[in-house]
Amino acid sequence: MPTVIVDCAIYREGRRTKGPEDFSDALDEARASGDAFLWLGMHEPTEEEFALVSSEFGLHPLAVEDALKAHQRPKLEVYDDSLFVVLKPIAYDVRRDEVTSEELMLFVGDSFVVTVRHGESAPLGVVRSRLEEQPEVLQHGPTAVLYAVSDAVVDHYLDVAGELHLDLETLEEEVFAPGTTDTRTLAARIYNFKRQILEFRRATVPLTTPMLRLTGAGVPFVDEHSRLFFRDVNDHLTRANEGVESLDRLCSDILSAHLAQTGVRQNDDMRKISAWAAMAAVPTMVAGVYGMNFTHMPELDQWWGYPGAVLVMAGAVYGLYRTFKRRGWL
Repeated sequence: MPTVIVDCAIYREGRRTKGPEDFSDALDEARASGDAFLWLGMHEPTEEEFALVSSEFGLHPLAVEDALKAHQRPKLEVYDDSLFVVLKPIAYDVRRDEVTSEELMLFVGDSFVVTVRHGESAPLGVVRSRLEEQPEVLQHGPTAVLYAVSDAVVDHYLDVAGELHLDLETLEEEVFAPGTTDTRTLAARIYNFKRQILEFRRATVPLTTPMLRLTGAGVPFVDEHSRLFFRDVNDHLTRANEGVESLDRLCSDILSAHLAQTGVRQNDDMRKISAWAAMAAVPTMVAGVYGMNFTHMPELDQWWGYPGAVLVMAGAVYGLYRTFKRRGWL
């Protein structure tokens, strides 16, 4: 068990206090005092490692199963003895242009919060340190932890959305830059960017319903006075979702513009090929006529026959060249 328990502490009146090292005894002490709660943080526990925790805290088997599998959509579920919340923190690797999502589960109940983290980028350590510096917030109990974690995750959504907007603007400049020829690579990059936006959307959009529930009344184990704070988180989430929608539309527009540009370039190439083929057809036709070797061809007996034929071919090619050039085909 010690390998998966990141931190375990009792908080009384917003301040961290010393307590039993065993989380079972710590939970009993927190409940007995009446003005304290236990925050137990875990990282990727196995079923065997989590069994004692779920038994001591009275966690519902379905919620425990979801916490262990770690392939869940953001959601909020209410059980008899606890509240189960799933969040998906987002990380963006600028160098690789890759969005990755992880999972963070919170069990909120009577005088306890259990957080289960899957992945490395979840902001729990930072949130815990920040809350310990704000006892006036932490004294509101488990609700304060739920709010602070949700707020940190959603605020990072806005940061990632801003970074994606910057990278998408750079990609847009490359699409409309003159002389862009590497169309296959550019199209693949645009499509890959759209896939990253989809990964981002999977984390932000499903979280809307849980946040709306937390802004209303009647959610057990959540302080009624915290609704305004969750409303602020929901406002930030709305901005993040609007940013995702904007990114998706802009990426689709860029892809459409790129495909249109590719089509225009192909049409230009086909016109150039057609123009050169037309200019080559005229001398080929004239030469073909003289290559039929008929006996009665007056020009064959004249001294000007050969230079006349060459002059006709050159004049026709020059006339076609001027026509195509004036129409922009060459």
